[in-house]
Amino acid sequence: MVVDGSKLVRKLIGDTLRRSVERVEVVSCGSIAEARDALAEAPVNLVTTALVLPDGDGVALARSVRDAAGQAYVPVIVVSGSAQSHLESRQFTEDVTDYFDKALGHEALAAFILGYVQPEAIPDARVLYVEDSKVVALATKRMLERHGVKVMHFIGVEEALEYLEAQRGDEDPGADLVLTDVYLKGELSGMDLLQRLREDFRYGKRRLPVLVMTGDDNKDNQSKLLRQGANDLVLKPIEERLLITKTLFQLRLARLPEQAAMDAS
Repeated sequence: MVVDGSKLVRKLIGDTLRRSVERVEVVSCGSIAEARDALAEAPVNLVTTALVLPDGDGVALARSVRDAAGQAYVPVIVVSGSAQSHLESRQFTEDVTDYFDKALGHEALAAFILGYVQPEAIPDARVLYVEDSKVVALATKRMLERHGVKVMHFIGVEEALEYLEAQRGDEDPGADLVLTDVYLKGELSGMDLLQRLREDFRYGKRRLPVLVMTGDDNKDNQSKLLRQGANDLVLKPIEERLLITKTLFQLRLARLPEQAAMDAS
């Protein structure tokens, strides 16, 4: 289901999905009322919605999806040019599964949605993973490896920085993505690692994406992580499909040509 007040935007997203996703059926709706009527007729497998709609907003639409009779719990993705600011201010409710910045373009959106409905492994993808809990690390490592990701596990930020320092100055930073818990037992935290990567190493969000895992539901703390340069957050307890979708999307986005990633048309 694609929900947007603009018929043109609905067509653009729908056409992109039909080109990219096999056997997809796109249900196009221009408002929350239309979406409710469509949900009453038949359930859907995934919903994208604009943040601003003629009769409400994307958060209200997400609530309608959750309340629809006979509708299983499915991903609800807010697609908006101001999604990042809403994420940083933590204005999305738990009814919203994920968000997408429309400035990345419709091809990137299609890749993002594919991550939910048809995740595909990325050959040779390497994730530098920092986690000091053996139980959590083992479970998360297995999730990633089931999808073809090579995981380099470090128990602390100090060890991870030592590895990255050895790669400094090379074209290859030594990993394709960093996944770190925010709270660690060592002297340095996940926030410290994030700050070092962005400020000291000068690695941008596409050069070395960073996903931060956190069980902290404090919106101010979450916002700070995003403002400091985290590409996205993975909230605990970790749901495998969401972790894999976020990981593979950031890896795929980092490999897109710069123009393709930023072309919104």
